[in-house]
Amino acid sequence: MSVQYFQVTENEDGQRLDNYLLSRLKGAPKSLIYRVIRKGEVRVNKGRAKPETRLKNGDAVRVPPMRLSQEQAVVPVGEGLKQHLLAAVIYDADGLMIVNKPSGLAVHGGSGVSLGLIESLRQLPGNQGFLELVHRLDRETSGLVMVARKRSVLTYLQDCLRERGSIQKTYLALVSGSWPKHRTQVNAPLLKSAEINQERFVKVATQGKPSLTEFRILKTFAHCTLLEAKPITGRTHQIRVHAQYAGCPLVGDEKYGVSEVNNQFRSLGCKRLFLHAARLDLVLPNGVPLSVEAPLADDLNAVLDKLEGAR
Repeated sequence: MSVQYFQVTENEDGQRLDNYLLSRLKGAPKSLIYRVIRKGEVRVNKGRAKPETRLKNGDAVRVPPMRLSQEQAVVPVGEGLKQHLLAAVIYDADGLMIVNKPSGLAVHGGSGVSLGLIESLRQLPGNQGFLELVHRLDRETSGLVMVARKRSVLTYLQDCLRERGSIQKTYLALVSGSWPKHRTQVNAPLLKSAEINQERFVKVATQGKPSLTEFRILKTFAHCTLLEAKPITGRTHQIRVHAQYAGCPLVGDEKYGVSEVNNQFRSLGCKRLFLHAARLDLVLPNGVPLSVEAPLADDLNAVLDKLEGAR
């Protein structure tokens, strides 16, 4: 309950004042932050500022006394997960880290999840500075996730993601049924529906956001198809819902799949969603092209081997 003073760092240069305070004042509700800014109690270089004010490196920010909720204690990352993540870092240079996230690990904590990928990474050696997620990946999905070590890299890559085609994500997906050979894309608007039991569902609906996924058949099996999927837009659960819409839901998808099919594939060792973010193609802020790949995990490869042997 005392006045706090912060100095804007190089990594925080260009950040909005409201977002800066939300990251600095853990436990402070948005309503409180906007109220103290609006009343002029937050000062930047001794002057009043607005929520949208862009901060600069070296700016002095004064925050009035504020009663904050007790911040939750940091959950320590287990040794097994720590070693797994250290080995999962595929690229780490130019202010960018790319990690091959395991299935079952959320990208961040919240909604009953105390420890996610970003919280775990921040506890690893050498990660005590700026570290933020560039984008998200479903908890059940494995594969490549970009994490920025610099704010300038974060904003650059997020701008690229908003510009269609600037960053190409390629996924591997096993779907049930025989994928139609003529179906090279699914162009169907997606709408987030109301939460059911704290779970968010997405459906195809005319009032939804434009959504486009390109699909390519890699291998056909008796009762399923291995696909390459490239989301041109970046909607929540896009590949999963588009595959379901095409009549071939993903194997192991507990939300949009078929329970009977999922049960059959469990006997083959597929105990999770068969969706893997396998490749990223982008251009770094310095103009250098970068392509990064992550191989399928052993459990998913084992499923493909069994399918191949049954042909």
